[in-house]
Amino acid sequence: MSIRINDLTVVGLAAGSNVEMLEKQIREFHPRLVAVWKEEAARDLAVRVQDLDVKIVSQMGGLIELARMEESDILVTAIVGMIGIRPTMEAILAGKDIALANKETLVTAGHIIMPLAKKCGVRILPVDSEHSAIFQSLNGEKEHGNKIDKILLTASGGPFRGMTREQLSQVRLEDALKHPNWVMGRKITIDSATLVNKGLEVMEAKWLFGVNQDQIQVVVHPQSVIHSMVQYEDGAIIAQLGTPDMKLPIQYALYYPERRFLRGMRLDFYKLGQMTFEAPDMDTFEGLKFALEAMRRGGNIPTIFNAANEMAVAMFLERRIAFLDIPDIIASAMEEITYIEHPSVEEILATEAAVYEWIESRW
Repeated sequence: MSIRINDLTVVGLAAGSNVEMLEKQIREFHPRLVAVWKEEAARDLAVRVQDLDVKIVSQMGGLIELARMEESDILVTAIVGMIGIRPTMEAILAGKDIALANKETLVTAGHIIMPLAKKCGVRILPVDSEHSAIFQSLNGEKEHGNKIDKILLTASGGPFRGMTREQLSQVRLEDALKHPNWVMGRKITIDSATLVNKGLEVMEAKWLFGVNQDQIQVVVHPQSVIHSMVQYEDGAIIAQLGTPDMKLPIQYALYYPERRFLRGMRLDFYKLGQMTFEAPDMDTFEGLKFALEAMRRGGNIPTIFNAANEMAVAMFLERRIAFLDIPDIIASAMEEITYIEHPSVEEILATEAAVYEWIESRW
């Protein structure tokens, strides 16, 4: 029997290969179906939980089966990378609302995902703190016909804010993994250090909120208190503020439009004292500059940007390249890989493979 937590029932879970953590979650929440990407890990998990009434599946077929589960109403898509595209599409086709925590799905396939969600009458509810903040700042305004003038997407600036390119050339992996405000996974922490993550968020915001590139402005806000803002055509700006904690945007997406009590620290303006803002340094942090260029060029260029970054970050984490090699690899791939104006899902995935192959042959 699945366990209910605060009116939510976990009917399915998915993971890459961490079977120890997954076994703990299965025994706590009793899902009916669990998808594990790696087949060997799935076999290991099946042995570990053979005393429980749970079905274990693997690879893309398993993710799709989980995405289409009849028992589910909402799918939280938190898979890293373009692997999330197909399960997200299948869930939409099955009528599931999407709590979206996977940037790459919209960055590379937003032109497919958003029209499909509209056609199927499915809600895309953002989980990222910045996009959740925008979503909350928009709440009730569109229904009254109030038009967005500009989205102000905030960024902490990462651990290297204020550094020169010469200083960045000396950056070590250990330095890049120390984010000043957020505790995150290794890949997204590096993306925050290069400002690539903010570029991906700009691309995602375009699709989520139906705005053009010129209507999105990145604002560096080191305190990470204002999670993002919306400026309306009358000049009013509405912002969502809070402590840097992902619990709130996750809960808001799962219970939308209801707000529920949430334990945790509250923002203390007396202790905060002040908030500061500045423009991003895109000459030094070229990851953001190349993201905006990819967004402007469109087609499969955002896919090339994303895939090249994924590969470059993996190489940096393996200490195979330097920190400043990441944007250089991205820029080179954007010029070398064949352009496709209106890529299908198959062409998006083929572009990803082409980028990986091209980088491996040169670095």
